[in-house]
Order: sequence, then C-alpha cells, then structure tokens
Amino acid sequence: PEIWLEYAQYSIGGIGQEGGIEKVRSIFERALTAVGLHVTKGTALWEAYREFENAILETAQPAPGSIPSPEQQQVLCSQLEKIHTLFRRQLGIPLLDMEASYAEYEEWSEEPIPETTIKSYKKALQQLEKCKPYEEALLGAETPKLAEYQAYIDFEMKAGDPARIQLIYERALAENCLVPDLWARYNQYLDRQLKVKELVLSAHDRAVRNCPWTVGLWIRYLLAMERHRVEHSIISEMFEKALNAGFIQATDYVEIWQAYLDYLRRRVDFTQDSSKELEELRSAFARAVEYLKQEVEERFSESGDPSCTIMQNWARVEARLCNNMQKARELWDNIMTKGNAKYANMWLEYYNLERAHGDTQHCRKALHRAVQCTSDYPEHVCEVLLTLERIEGTLEDWDAAVQKTENRLARVNEQRAKAAEKEAALAKQEEERAEQRKQARAEKKASKKAKKTRTGDKRKADEDDEGEWGQEEGFQSHQSELPSKRHRGEGDGVLPEEDMEVDSGPFGRSEKPDGPAIPKEKASTSRKDVPKVFHDSSKDKVTVFVSNLSYTMAEPEAKLRELFGSCGEVVEIRAVFNNKGTFRGYCYVQFREEEAARQALALDRTAVEGRPMFVSPCVDKNKNPDFKVFRYSTTLEKHKLFISGLPFSCTKEELEEVCKAHGNVKDIRLVTNRAGKPKGLAYVEYENEAQASQAVLKMDGLTVKDHVIKVMISNPPLRKLPDRPDPSRASLALAPRQIYGARGKGRTQLSMMPRALQRQSNPVAKAENGMVQNSPATSSDPPAEPKKMSNADFAKMLLKK
Repeated sequence: PEIWLEYAQYSIGGIGQEGGIEKVRSIFERALTAVGLHVTKGTALWEAYREFENAILETAQPAPGSIPSPEQQQVLCSQLEKIHTLFRRQLGIPLLDMEASYAEYEEWSEEPIPETTIKSYKKALQQLEKCKPYEEALLGAETPKLAEYQAYIDFEMKAGDPARIQLIYERALAENCLVPDLWARYNQYLDRQLKVKELVLSAHDRAVRNCPWTVGLWIRYLLAMERHRVEHSIISEMFEKALNAGFIQATDYVEIWQAYLDYLRRRVDFTQDSSKELEELRSAFARAVEYLKQEVEERFSESGDPSCTIMQNWARVEARLCNNMQKARELWDNIMTKGNAKYANMWLEYYNLERAHGDTQHCRKALHRAVQCTSDYPEHVCEVLLTLERIEGTLEDWDAAVQKTENRLARVNEQRAKAAEKEAALAKQEEERAEQRKQARAEKKASKKAKKTRTGDKRKADEDDEGEWGQEEGFQSHQSELPSKRHRGEGDGVLPEEDMEVDSGPFGRSEKPDGPAIPKEKASTSRKDVPKVFHDSSKDKVTVFVSNLSYTMAEPEAKLRELFGSCGEVVEIRAVFNNKGTFRGYCYVQFREEEAARQALALDRTAVEGRPMFVSPCVDKNKNPDFKVFRYSTTLEKHKLFISGLPFSCTKEELEEVCKAHGNVKDIRLVTNRAGKPKGLAYVEYENEAQASQAVLKMDGLTVKDHVIKVMISNPPLRKLPDRPDPSRASLALAPRQIYGARGKGRTQLSMMPRALQRQSNPVAKAENGMVQNSPATSSDPPAEPKKMSNADFAKMLLKK
C-alpha cells in the first residue's frame, strides 16, 4: 500500500500534460484494485484519491458572484458525482476507522445519505468486526507471521470473496515468499477459481522465481501455460528453465520430464501416421531417457527412475496410439536389461501390453521369459502362463508350460530351503554365542563375588574392634547380594540403578527418599515374595503391552485399571517387578474382549505421571521377528525440527515459549539418557511443513541461556539393525573385554613414547581390540638390539646424500 500511495502522489506531478488527469485516475484505480481492500492501510489510498478529486472540484468552481455556464454546471455536477461515488465505494468496504469516513461524508454531503449506502456501510462494519481479531493477531505477531496469515486465509476462503482472498494471499506472500506450500495453495486457487490469464501466469512466474527448487511449482506453471494456450515455443523455453533450476533430488527430474512429455503427447494428432508433433514427442522421450542416464545419475549417483516409468509410457504410446508394437517391444527389452527382469509386476505389465496390442505368440514368449527370470513372485507368473495355455494353447503348449513351471518352482523351493537352513544355522550359532557370553558373564560375576568375599574376610580379621564391624554385618550381607555393576563415578556404597528413582537429582536421578531405612531382613523377604510373571501367549489377541511407565508409580495395577477401564472389561493387569520388588515400568493388560484390546491401542502416547505411555499389541517376537514397534520416526519429517546445543537446564516450557512464536507447536520432546539426564537435544513438532521451515530460518543460531542452538529439519538416521553373524568372526565376538577395565581405555594405558621414535621402531602387533601389545611403554621385554650395519650399508647412506 505504501508504494502504491507514493506512486499515485508522484503521478500527480504530470497532471498538466495532455490527458494527465485521466492518467492519475487510472493509477489510483489500479491502486484501489490492488490494495484498496487492505483493512488497516487501505483508507489512506481512498482519502488520497478523494483529496485529488476535491482539488479538481475546487478548480471547476465558478468565480465568486458569477453565474456558471451550462458547460461549467455540467462539469461541476460530474465532479461532485465522482466524489459521491468514491465515498459510497469506500463505505461499502470493511476498513479501519471507517466510522470517521462516514462522519466526513455526512458533513461533506449536502444531501441525505442514500439508504442503500447506509445498508452497505452497516454490513461492512459487521465484516470489520469479524476481521479485527485476525488483523490484531497479525499486528501482535513477529515476522513472518505464517500461522496468523494462514488462519486469516482460511477465514476469507469461507467468506468466498475472490478479491479479498487474493489480497490476503498477496499480503502473506509478501512476508513468506520462500514458502513453496503457500505459493502452491495460492496458484491452485487462481487456477480453479479466478482463471484470469494475466493474473494466473504472473502468480506462477513469481512462484518459480522465488522457490525454483520446488518441482511442483514448475509443473503447475507448465499446466497453467497449456491451459491458457500459451505458444509452444514459450512453454518449451520454460521447461528448459525448469531443467536448469537445480532440484534437490533425482526423482524431481523424472516428474518434470513426465509433465512435459504429457504436454507434448496432448499436442499430437494420432490419426495421422506421421507429423511434426509426433516426431518431436519421440525425440523428447529419447532425450529424457538420455538425460536421466547421463545428467541425473552423474549428479545424484542414482537414476531417479529405477522402474523406467518414462520408457514404459513411451512403450504404451507406441503400442496403443501409434500401433508400433515392434518399437514397444524394443523399449521393454531395454527396460528389462536395467535390472527389472527379476520383478513379476514388470513382466505382467509387458504381458498386458502384448495381450492388448500384440499377439499370442509374443505373450507366450514374454511369460516363458518371466518364469525363467522372476525371483520375487515366480508362482504368480507361472499361474498366468498356465492360464494363457489353458485358454489358447495346444496340448504341446500346455505340456511345455507345465514342465517349465514345475522345474522353475522346484528350483525356487530348493533355493528357499537352502536359505532357510542357512538362516537357521546362523540363528543357532548366534544362540550358542549368546549362551557362551551369558556363561562367561556368570563366571566373571562369581569370580568377582568370591574375590570380594576374600577381601572382606581379610579386612575383618585385621580389625581389632569386632563390635564396630559387627554393626555393619547387615550392610555387608546386603551389599554382597547387589549386582556388581556400579555407575560411573560412584563408590561401592551407592545403590544400583534399580533402587534409584528416575528424574531430578544432581546426576539425573534422585537420591533414595527420606525416611526410615527398610530393614535388611524385610528387604530380603520382599524379594522372595514377588511372584514371577509368566505370560500366556494364547491370550495375545486380548492383551496389550504397556511400557515407558514411571518406575516410581505407586500401585500401578490400580492406576492402569482405572485408565483402561473405559476401553472394556479388564480381566487382569500383570505388572512386572524385579527381584527387589521394584516396578520395572511395563506390564500386560488383559481384556475380556478382543475389541477392547483394539480400543486400548488408541491410548498410546497418553501422558501418565508426566511420561508418554506406550501401548502396543502383544506379539511374541520369537514367532514374529519382523514385528517392530518403534515410537519415534526414523525418516524425514518436514513438519518437525531437531534442536541441538540446548542448555541442560532448559525445560520443556521454556523451549515451547521460544518455539511458539514461529507457529503452533503440537509437541516437544526433550531427549534424555537412560538415567533421565538431559542431553541438550529436542524434537519440536509443528502443525505443518511451512511453520517448521520458517522456524528453522528464525531459530537457527539463536542464543538460549548463553548457548547457541542449532536447528534443522528432523531427519533421524535409519536404525542400524544388528549385522548377520559371520562364522569367521566368531572368535572376535567372544574376545574378553577386561583389557580396558570397567571404564574403558584409561589415560595411563596410552603409550608415552614420542611419535618420532614410534615411527622408527618395528611395526607392532595389535590385539583384537586394538591395544598395542608390544609398545615400549607397555612391554616389559628388553628393547631389540639394532641391526648391525656393514661397510656397504654405510657406503649406501653416504651416496644417498
């Protein structure tokens, strides 16, 4: 609005030229069309326009005391009518401070205001009241205000006024010109509703200029140009610009090529045997295939079109529209040589094309090749071949097909059996290694326990005051039963992980709650009284598995029974405890009906005592090893942010306060370690991709409590599955780890010899775990004597100089 106002006022300087007044009026009318509906800034334009017309009215007034001529009277009436019209037009539009404009009109007009103008003014006032909350939200929000603009757009879309919808889109894009989704929605509205050629093509052109990396905007632009019958040369030129735009993935180039080829195909008149358009289409298909093979594969190290969809479409065009099956077969042969011959669906596509436009002989040939080559679903192509021969084949054809399919399926079954045996052998080896590791851990634990007992006996024998140690007997007997694992940096007196509560505390866990200590005899008894939980797999269908519950939950059975009671009748809740009687954070909930168990799955991620409760189907993973329930996505999530570098003291509420300024925050997850200690990482989920992209621009590099944070779109790495066991590396899996000690490689184990001397020494042998076995700093053997040099050796040294 400010630029239009400046332009209109500047144009008044040329009013003295021929037709100057009409030129100024034209500019004011264009300005009103563009931004005259702007609720907060449109009033200034209307007032400037009226001031201009009032100035002209002053020049048309007759001199005082004179009688105007009929011509002067006509000009005067015409100018007055122009100002009346401007007032009435303005009062029919919801604009800020429109009450003052109405009062000004009442004062200026010598005649009473018409009833129709009053009615439209009241209607505009009502519309203004509806718009005010959205305008106030925009005034109070920080740039880029994408969420506020989106709410305003939705409001105007419901009202359905095209001019107002166009204006609010333009206002939003002025501050969010790098948001592809906003351009896409605006262009879609223009394509489907307004359909004005100049307006539509201008918006598409601005969209691809601001977001050239988005292939969808280029495709919509090409379609719009075709829809409005733009010249072919201009469309081709725009397509070449799209190819050079620099898309971010290989598949984008396949999409833009497909859109352009579709356009070229629609130009061809296939009733003619040959035409210029048909030759252009064929050359474009050939160029597309070559472009994807050369340019795209070189840039992205992948074709982007592994299933050869462009070549498939080319083959269909040749077969169906050009009746050229020979060319279609050549194309399909080329497709199969690109690694697609092992897929049954590719052969069936080829077969269907032959079936529709070819002959039985080539259908049979294609299916025979399919039976021979298919590796994913050979049974399917065998069945199709037998069906063909059952309908159209001779007895000889049937016998040949049966023999070929039987031989092929026999080989397939044999290969599958071998693969299953190999898998079973590997699984058995893994089980044996696991058993060996378990046995080694048990032996190690027993030896440590025996060593600790011997140390305790010696300490007790050396102590003179037996009464003092007698008070600690209970403590020592209790400690001897604790697991040998200790937390890093903790002494023997600190309780193990099972006895500590999650959350708070100086190291991410709180200390034991205050109160009288539990007698050791009682604690020992409580461990023996905890019943073992045996799960009945036959009731999996009516059972759900609940996890990620707080270890400190008091009476978990009563709490969960109340929570799951809304889903159906709960038969049993089996909470799982450790041998000390501490709740382990998960349980099984068994229902009377299967439908109740399905309804219970809807409670997944429900917050229980400040933690998201995970509810998943109860599945025996021994029988279903492929079943996985991973709660957090491991793929690209364009609506979610990953934030690193946060201070450990940052809370969820503080982070939400920072993030909500850039959009509607749906969820925030602070990442912690197993002890509940913050890691300075977080995931923030927004309502849509546009809000997330704006938040990245505004928050990346932001300082939070003297910490500079990094913000990016969430794209977690794929979860690494355990490698298949390699029999040749079985010895490595069982290598002892005691060399490093409990805390890994200590500083005192590093070699202290200077690197220069290390390079001069003989190559040292390395142990399986990477420790240097024969380095001078760690070996007690005397250093090897240097090799004695002969006179010839000394001569060589001198000659090298």
